[in-house]
Formats: sequence, C-alpha cells, structure tokens
Amino acid sequence: MALTQRLEFRQSQSLVMTPQLMQAIKLLQLSNLDLSAFVEEELERNPLLERASDGPEAPVAGEPATERAEFSDSGDSGSYGEEGGDASDMASGPAGEAFEPGQEDWLNRDLGSRTEIEQTLDTPLDNVFSEEPAEAAARVAQDAAPTAYTEWGGGASNDDDYNLEAFVAAEVTLGSHLAEQLAVAFSGPAQRMIGQYLIDLVDDAGYLPPDLGQAAERLGASQGDVDAVLTVLQKFDPPGVCARNLSECLAIQLRELNRYDPAMQALVENLDLLAKRDIAALRKLCGVDDEDITDMIGEIRRLDPKPGLKFGSARTQTMVPDVYVRPGPDGGWHVELNSDTLPRVLVNQIYYTELSKTIRKDGDKSYFTDCLQNATWLVRALDQRARTILKVATEIVRQQDGFFTHGVAHLRPLNLKAVADAIQMHESTVSRVTANKYMATNRGSFELKYFFTASIASADGGEAHSAEAVRHHIKQLIDAEAPSAILSDDTIVERLRESGIDIARRTVAKYREAMRIPSSVQRRRDKQSMLGNALSAPPTSSDRSRDTAPA
Repeated sequence: MALTQRLEFRQSQSLVMTPQLMQAIKLLQLSNLDLSAFVEEELERNPLLERASDGPEAPVAGEPATERAEFSDSGDSGSYGEEGGDASDMASGPAGEAFEPGQEDWLNRDLGSRTEIEQTLDTPLDNVFSEEPAEAAARVAQDAAPTAYTEWGGGASNDDDYNLEAFVAAEVTLGSHLAEQLAVAFSGPAQRMIGQYLIDLVDDAGYLPPDLGQAAERLGASQGDVDAVLTVLQKFDPPGVCARNLSECLAIQLRELNRYDPAMQALVENLDLLAKRDIAALRKLCGVDDEDITDMIGEIRRLDPKPGLKFGSARTQTMVPDVYVRPGPDGGWHVELNSDTLPRVLVNQIYYTELSKTIRKDGDKSYFTDCLQNATWLVRALDQRARTILKVATEIVRQQDGFFTHGVAHLRPLNLKAVADAIQMHESTVSRVTANKYMATNRGSFELKYFFTASIASADGGEAHSAEAVRHHIKQLIDAEAPSAILSDDTIVERLRESGIDIARRTVAKYREAMRIPSSVQRRRDKQSMLGNALSAPPTSSDRSRDTAPA
C-alpha cells in the first residue's frame, strides 16, 4: 500500500458544550433561591443588566424606546414576551445629558497644586474630603493583609480569639431526624407522602395537632391509611414523638419501657387529677395503695413531656412553589408558573448605545460587547428555563390526573423516560427540571420528583402496575394465609402472575422485607405458636391490680 497525501472535504456534525450552554443546563436544576442568588451576582457583575422594577414607568423625553425581554404573565403559558420597555437612565443626570462633552470639560481642567486648592476653598482638603471614622476603619481593615493563616481559610492560630465552635457541624433538627427514619420505615410513595405530611405538622416539642381529620381530606387518603402511618411514626425516635396530647406522649414512652399496665393507663388518662394533687382519687381509680401510687407518679415525672426539644431548631424557611395547579372550569387542571419565583431582568440597550458613542478604547468596547451578549443570553436562558418547567409540570399533571382527582391511592407508575418522550426532551433534562422544584396543588405542596413511582410489568402485556399496588397485594395475600398453609415467596409469585403481575421471586422477597414481614418459616412458627397459646390458655378474669414487677 502506497502512502500518499491528498486533500479531502468532510461534512460532520458535533455537539460543542460552550460555556453558555453549560450554564443554561445548570440553571435548569437550580431552585428558586439559588436562581435568585445567581441573578443577583449577574446584576452586580454586568452593568447592562437591570431589574424590571428599576426602570422608570414612562420613557424620558427625547429617548427612543428599546426592545426588552420581560416576563408576561399570560394565563398558564408562563412564557416570556418581547415588549417595548423603558430603560432607566443609568449614570445620567436629570436631563439625560451626562454623556455630553460640554459637561465633561471640567474634568480636564488643571486645578493647580494642593496649596492653591486650599486657598481657593479657604479650608484644608482634609475638612472637605474627610472620611467618617467607621468608613476609614473599614477601609484600613479591607486593605490590610491577613495576619494569620486562618484568615486565609485554614490552619491553626495561636490567637485567643480563635473560635473552635465555628467549625462544629450544624445541629440535627427533629424534622430531618424523623425524615431519615421515614425513608427506612416505608418504601411505598403513598405512605411516604402521608408520613412526610404528618412530619411537617410536628412542632418543636414533638407534638402533632389534635385533629388530623383534615390530613386525610387534603391527601385524598382514607382515615385508616393516615392512622396506620401515624402508628408507625409514633414508634420513631425519640420516644413520645408525634403524639397529639400529653397523655398520648406519656403512654408512648411507657409502652417503650414496657410499663403501660392497666393501673398506669388509668393514671395517664387522668392527669388532670394529678395536676390538682388529688392523690386519693387517683389511688382509687388505679386500684393501688399509697406506696404504688407514689412510685407511679415518680415514673411519670422521669418521662420527657417534650421529646422534640432534644434536637436543634432550624431556621424556618417557607417553601415557595414553582408551579400552581388549580381545577379548571371544564373539569381539567390549570397549570401556571409562579411568577414571584422568576427573576425579572432587562437588558439596558439605551445605556449600551450611549456608551458606544463615547468609548474609544478597543478593550472597553470588547468588554461592553461581551456584557451585552451575556445579558441577552441570560434573558433567553431564563425564558427557556421557565418554558421547560411549565412543559414538564403540565405533562406530570396529565400523567397523574388520578392523584389530583381521587388522591394518593391513585398514583400511576411514572418514570423520567415517559415524560421525556411525551414532551420530546432528554431524560437528563427532565431530571434536572424536577430537582428542587415544588408544585402547589389542592392536596398540598409536593416536590416534582414525588410523582415518579416504579412500575411492575403486566403478565398479559396490559398496563403496568404500580409498585405500591403490588406491595399492597402481597400484604393482602400474607394477611389472609392460614396457619396451616403459609405462602412461600415462590407461591406468592405464582399467585401474582395469576392476577396478571409479572414479578420475580427476589422482588417479592425485597418488598416483603421492606414491609418488615418475616419469612415463611418464621411466620409459620409465629402463627402456630400463637394458635397453640390461644387454645391452651384458660379463661381468666380481668385483674386491675398493678403488678409491681416489670413485664
């Protein structure tokens, strides 16, 4: 084979990740707080950017109107429209004549020496241009070099003012502590939504509101489901948390200590008598003597009436939703962006036009040209971000229409690919859009990622089943099994396939363990033992006397 040189023309396509494209991708996954902070930095860095509220409401006489990108709240479109705007006359005088050459002649005028200036002003210059003491001290401190290595961000210091507490980790809050336990206790999205809703209602002392009937109505769940989740929450650490009153809080802690016998129950249910120091009435209700009632009151005093105060308190930050979902007049759902979370920035074209007439240096011209490009790009990037969030949120509402209509029990299996294919976007884009974004609905506020649930394929090729529905079916089969016919995991797989659910045995085992259901061997032993004890136990009369030995 001969080696020769030749010229060839090739046409190819390639994706180039420019810095602006990378920044646009980053903007998608920013929350509304992070986005506001980013825009504030750009406003400080770029002189051609300004807030929409900074400009005057009417154009200055003699100045042409300019094109601005401004948010227009038009129904549920949530899009940005190009409107003619009015720029604020930055760095200009009352008549907009700050750039006229005639007013800048005094800058080139020779004022003479310091002595001549002081004679002209009839006072020393220190009296004219003096600094306030605080400003002078701040300027000196700003210009001074760091005196210790720790001022550069690391190392140790021999200074007595060295504060070790500045490096201590933040305190764990009660809400975060309960949320960590919630992720382990429940695997189904429906139970997690109910649990997170209840955790958000817990106050600093660890108590829930007395009436939780509104929770079931808001979430569209049954009262039994809310009570079942609440029962699990009341077993979380610290003992006594998620109680609705003091008696329930003390009862939870006594059950944890295995000291909640009938006598103690009577005492806890009559705390008003204990507050009145009516010991005789308490002793009669509990059916104990003076020594026992004294010990019982001592146990009550050793309990913690406010278990939530053991944890640190976090600064309360109100969650601001990015999207609103409201019922429509035609029975559908009206989706719109929250315009309060969208920063409104404008490009000051007038300022750039005036500067371009006076700037002579090439470096200055290049700088302001880059500022104009960056400002224009930021406005377009914010526009595209708002449109993408609205498009993804609208598709989520369409896919999960059953949840908004009937409640949490009607969540459908949904993944990123289904939403991405419906709106013709990439899965990574949908993943970034749903991160740190919240949706306010008629059933509460939820993160967009809450609406994505796993799916189980159908055995007959029909519609896929939700993972939560499959877990509920497995629990029903196990609860209905007889002690003499315990279902193994293989048998459960066969029963599910007969119901049209295609699932593997290891998946059944994983779901069973997640629901804290023991294996078939352990269940057989437990049920046979319970059945034997029930048959062999003789009938006994109820004894309300208190057993002094712990159970």
